[in-house]
Amino acid sequence: MTSGSNRILDELAKLMTDAAGAAQGVQREVETAMRSQLERLLNSMDLVKREEFEAVRDMAIKAREENDALSARLEKLENSASKTPASGAAGAAKPSTVKPATQKKP
Repeated sequence: MTSGSNRILDELAKLMTDAAGAAQGVQREVETAMRSQLERLLNSMDLVKREEFEAVRDMAIKAREENDALSARLEKLENSASKTPASGAAGAAKPSTVKPATQKKP
């Protein structure tokens, strides 16, 4: 009878091996289906890809730095312009070339 129980155990081991292989196949199929559904859902949403976000963030950082540098430069120029003494004709204000608007009588 040992050969009979051995044969049953061999068949049972083979059945379990086949079941494990089938379970792995089902797992792969479920993962693939879920991944495709998730990708479809994300594509339908208006989301930004990480690479695009990083590029725009870098552009914003660069623009902010340029803005700060220009603000500092403008402030420096304004300070230097206000500290220079007005001397004679060189410092006199130039007459405006814009003619004042004439008012019409009603």
